[in-house]
Amino acid sequence: MNHNGPFAREGYPFIACSAAATLLLALPAGKLCSVALAIPAAVALLLTIFILYFFRNPERTPPAGEQAVVAPADGVVIVAERVPETPLGTEALKISIFMSVFNVHVNRAPLSGTVMDTFHHTGKFFDARHGRASFENERSGIVLETAGGVRIAFVQIAGLIARRIVSYPRVGDLLVRGERYGLIRFGSRVDVYLPVDVTPLVKLGDRTVAGETVLGRLG
Repeated sequence: MNHNGPFAREGYPFIACSAAATLLLALPAGKLCSVALAIPAAVALLLTIFILYFFRNPERTPPAGEQAVVAPADGVVIVAERVPETPLGTEALKISIFMSVFNVHVNRAPLSGTVMDTFHHTGKFFDARHGRASFENERSGIVLETAGGVRIAFVQIAGLIARRIVSYPRVGDLLVRGERYGLIRFGSRVDVYLPVDVTPLVKLGDRTVAGETVLGRLG
């Protein structure tokens, strides 16, 4: 799961295809000095650069303290409130992070612990910033229990453009805080559910860095 290459491995097929298309267009364009081939070659090159940028996988260093809950995604905080209905089956503090197509899309574990449950629900593809997205969109979630017995949940949610959720952990797996566990392709959202006694350390509009920004601390 914790692949540390410069690009997320899930992007390799896209990178290879776009690079091959660029090469196939650029070679005859240069050989024939053809403007008609140079334009699509340039477009293919720009697409390859964007795909490389989208699937980038930078190194991240979690802050000290195993009680610090780190952000699972790069993006902007769009929800930070207590909610009654959660994957934990009880009231929880919900923090939602929206990822645009320009954010790093590698998702990272908020805490270290054991995967107690996983779930996947097919659904619609509303804009991920919409309140209905948490309950009606395609989504994949994990319930994790720390060594101290605290349970949290984090849910990857597909968006208007994002249609492919990748999540590797299975029940019984051990996750390490800050390690990558999946990604969502092309813009989406991650919801985190924490115990109600956790005080949020982020607010609406704050930008997060996956694996580094502290969302709150367990008591």
